[in-house]
Amino acid sequence: MSFRKVVRQSKFRHVFGQPVKTEQCYDDIRVSRVTWDSTFCAVNPSFVAIIVEASGGGAFLVLPLHKTGRIDKSYPTVCGHTGPVLDIEWCPHNDHVIASGSEDCTVMVWQVPEGGLVQPLTEPVVVLEGHSKRVGIIAWHPSTRNVLLSAGCDNVVLIWNVGTAEELYRLEGLHPDLIYSVSWSRDGSRFCTACKDKSVRVIDPRRGTVLVEKERAHEGARPMRAIFLADGKIFTTGFSRMSERQLALWDTENLDEPMGLQELDSSNGALLPFYDPDTNVVYVCGKGDSSIRYFEITEEPPYIHFLNTFTSKEPQRGMGWMPKHGLDVSKCEIARFYKLHERKCEPIIMTVPRKESPGCRRAGRAQSDLFQDDLYPDTAGPDPALEAEEWVAGQTAGPLLVSLRQAYVPSKQRELKVNRHTLLHDGRTAATAAAPAPAPPTSRLSAPPALGTASTAPAVSAAGEGECVASGGCEGSGSCSVCGGHADGGHGLQAGGRLDEVLHEVAALRALVAEQGRRIARLEEQLSRLENGHV
Repeated sequence: MSFRKVVRQSKFRHVFGQPVKTEQCYDDIRVSRVTWDSTFCAVNPSFVAIIVEASGGGAFLVLPLHKTGRIDKSYPTVCGHTGPVLDIEWCPHNDHVIASGSEDCTVMVWQVPEGGLVQPLTEPVVVLEGHSKRVGIIAWHPSTRNVLLSAGCDNVVLIWNVGTAEELYRLEGLHPDLIYSVSWSRDGSRFCTACKDKSVRVIDPRRGTVLVEKERAHEGARPMRAIFLADGKIFTTGFSRMSERQLALWDTENLDEPMGLQELDSSNGALLPFYDPDTNVVYVCGKGDSSIRYFEITEEPPYIHFLNTFTSKEPQRGMGWMPKHGLDVSKCEIARFYKLHERKCEPIIMTVPRKESPGCRRAGRAQSDLFQDDLYPDTAGPDPALEAEEWVAGQTAGPLLVSLRQAYVPSKQRELKVNRHTLLHDGRTAATAAAPAPAPPTSRLSAPPALGTASTAPAVSAAGEGECVASGGCEGSGSCSVCGGHADGGHGLQAGGRLDEVLHEVAALRALVAEQGRRIARLEEQLSRLENGHV
C-alpha cells in the first residue's frame, strides 16, 4: 500500500516571476540611501516614482512607464522638500497626483504634467503642515477622493482633506512610540497600525478611538508591519524573540492568538508585504533580500499557504507595486513589481501559466487569448466612491469595482486611457465654499470632474436656461422678486448677472451651514471626551 502526499491545489502554485530585458529597465538612478523602512518607489499605470539621492534637500524622480533605458543625470526631479523624502504614494483616483512625506516635517501634494516632467517641479499644489517631526508614512484613502493620511515620528496620525488643505482629524496619544506602518481597511472606515511598542492597533479615525489592540504581536524588537486584508483580517510581518522573521494572520474579532504563524528565516531585513485583494495573495519582499515570497490566504487551516519564491541575484533596496488595473491581462499577468537596485529599477512580471490556445499559436503569443475570469475578478477602479465631505459626515463605501475584460486588447494596440479627476474643486462646493474666497492651495488644479461623480454645481442650477429660479417661475403679474423681470413680458430671467449672484449666495450659504455643522460636531465630540476624562 503506497501513501502519496496530497498537494494542495491552487491556481497560483505555479506563479512565474520574470524580470524584463535589460533595455526595459530604468538605469543609472541614484536610489536614496536614507535609513528608513520605506518602499522608496510608487507606481501607477502612467508613471513610476523613485526616491533618489539629492543634495541640499529631498527629491524623487517621476518617469513615464515607457521612459526606459539610461536616465540622464540632468533629468528633472520633484524637488520642493528641504529635507530627504521618506515616503511617496500615488493618488488612487488620479494618475497625475502624488503625495510625499519628508524629514522637513511637511506633506506635499504634487500634480505631474501630462507626459511627465520637462523641468524640475518645485511648487507643490498643497503643502500640509501639522507634524512636529519628520513624516515617514503616507497613505491615501482607498475609496474617498482627497482624503490623505500621514504619520510622523511625533507619533501623531493626521487625516487631511487635500481639496481644502484642511486637517480633518488629529489622532495623538494613541501611540506611545514610533509608528512603523499604517494600512487602511478595504472600505476606509478604519485603519491598522504597527508600532515600536510591539502592538498592533485598529483605529476608527472619525471617532479617534482604538477599537482593538494586540500587544506583543511579534516579540522581536525590529520593525514590523501590518496590513488589512479584504475580509477584515490583519496580516503582519515581524521578528521573533530570537530575531527570526515571522508572518502572522490575525482575526480582529479575537486577537488573543494568531490564526496562523510562520517563521521564515533569520535575516535582519524588514519584510514589506504587498497584498492583492482580488486573489488573496500576499507577496513578501525583504529589504536587502534577493527574493520575493508569495503566500495565499485561505479560509481553511493553516490559513497562510506558501506558494513559491522568486529569486534573483541582486538584493533589493526597495520595491514598487503596480495596481491591478495597470496590468496586462492578455499575458495572464497577476502582479508587477518594480525592484530597486543600487543604480537601477527593474520591473518583474508575475504571470500564471495557462495552456496555449490555437489562436495564440497562430498569433505567436505565449498565453491564452481568452480573458481569464478566475484570475481577474472585478477590481478597484480609479473612480472614488465618496467625496471627502461625505466620508467626514459618516458615510462608508468600498472601492468602485471595474472589470478588466474591456482592457484586454493586443498589447501593441493598447492605449492607456487615464480619467483625470478633479483633485481640488474650484467650484463653491460644501468642501471649499465655507469662506468667500477660495483657499490659495486649491487654485492650481483645473482638471475636469470625472464622469459619474457627484456634481459640484449648486442644486438651484437645475432650473432651465433663462428660467427664473423662484418657485413656479415668474408666474402672475408684476415683477419677480428674485430676477426683477416682469411676468407679463414673458417668463424668465431678465438679468443673467442677478441669477449668478443668487446662485453664488445660495451655494455659499449652504456651504457655510455645512461647515458650521461639522464644527459643532467636532466641538461636541471634544466636549464629550473632556467630560469622559479621555483628555
